[in-house]
Amino acid sequence: MASALEDPALERYFKGHKAAITSVDFSPNGKQLATASWDTFLMLWNCKPQARAFRYVGHKDVVTSVQFSPLGNLLASASRDRTVRLWIPDKRGKSSEFKAHTAPVRSVDFSADGQFLATASEDKSIKVWNMYRQRFLYSLYRHTHWVRCAKFSPDGRLIVSCSEDKTIKIWDTTNKQCVNNFSDSVGFANFVDFNPNGTCIASAGSDHTVKIWDIRVNKLLQHYQVHSGGVNCVSFHPSGNYLITASSDGTLKILDLLEGRLIYTLQGHTGPVFTVSFSKGGELFSSGGADMQVLLWRTNFDDLNCKDMMKRNLKRLHFDASPHLVDIYPRTPHPHEGKIETVEINPKLEVIDLQNSSPPVVDVLSFDSTTTTDTTTVRTLADKSEEISGYFLNPSLLSSECSPTSLKKKTEDMSDLPSESQRSIPLAVTDALEHIMEQLSVLTQCPEMMSL
Repeated sequence: MASALEDPALERYFKGHKAAITSVDFSPNGKQLATASWDTFLMLWNCKPQARAFRYVGHKDVVTSVQFSPLGNLLASASRDRTVRLWIPDKRGKSSEFKAHTAPVRSVDFSADGQFLATASEDKSIKVWNMYRQRFLYSLYRHTHWVRCAKFSPDGRLIVSCSEDKTIKIWDTTNKQCVNNFSDSVGFANFVDFNPNGTCIASAGSDHTVKIWDIRVNKLLQHYQVHSGGVNCVSFHPSGNYLITASSDGTLKILDLLEGRLIYTLQGHTGPVFTVSFSKGGELFSSGGADMQVLLWRTNFDDLNCKDMMKRNLKRLHFDASPHLVDIYPRTPHPHEGKIETVEINPKLEVIDLQNSSPPVVDVLSFDSTTTTDTTTVRTLADKSEEISGYFLNPSLLSSECSPTSLKKKTEDMSDLPSESQRSIPLAVTDALEHIMEQLSVLTQCPEMMSL
């Protein structure tokens, strides 16, 4: 019950972006936070006080999504400039740019093993990339309108996507087919994701609703109508017992999925909230929105042993594991009726000595590899120790040395899909990928070490 839990608390808020925050993601170790914004930049914040923040310059339009790789070696970002970038998350910020989508890219998502990256775009497609072989793999075409989000299942066997065509589709990554379809006649889902054990999906609806579906029995388990505005993002707690939601009504809400009810309403932002994410361990969560602020919260209300929960979930990820209907939570559908009192938290009224973090910001300009459909151009910029004046710096005005490199063409053997160019990744990114491959061999021998 909510009364037995310690309430979540706002710990800090970060200021540095100059426009709305679109996406937040914690590093696997929980020590860093990556954010994306309408100001065209990514920022990397250190959770410890007084540490420098890094601002990555490279995208030429709104950055819509950002995510750490499972081992934290890479950052992937999507942008309205129609590109996807891979970044080395350090003070040099080397990056590689992929151009395969023909319209703004809305989301990026790594598979749990780090081998693949899924990207969703307004060109109505989802594209999957092989991170080790450094090339495009295949596209998924069945949506008839913009695709807003695409996420891998924890075991990597499925992808869930949502579109403005008012459908949510489940894809089989082995045969590249759409294997399930959920449709809604009212609104469309802005965001969708799997729960930690991969049995359910949650959707954030433009019609102000949050829905939990069981994908094994194609059943709507829960239907929450707790927001007064569109729901833009959701994030599962690693235990799978809680879901946090971000809405254009300016609030975050925390749902207890075991009891099927709303337990907290958080009033930290001014204006719409666009993104929210739990840390990998669940002890923290972060949110961002139109007020340009990134809020860092301590969860507090979770009194379960997350490691035990994750070990239990890992047992369900084996390929030969059959579904267990008793794993569905709650045991029966539990529509929210809005009659139970919830705890409302407004940090602006209750927190007096809140840490306001406006750390020194270091601009990192990275244009190591710009890949087009025909050629690859490598540009190397001189290191700059001074702060860059002029926030919206035009990359084309910078002095650079350009040297063309050949791009090998490789046609994918797909009867109904167009051929794609093989992509080239800079040496620094390749080194990081090689390190990931080494780590993967260790993880495959010790499955219990893999984090969801």
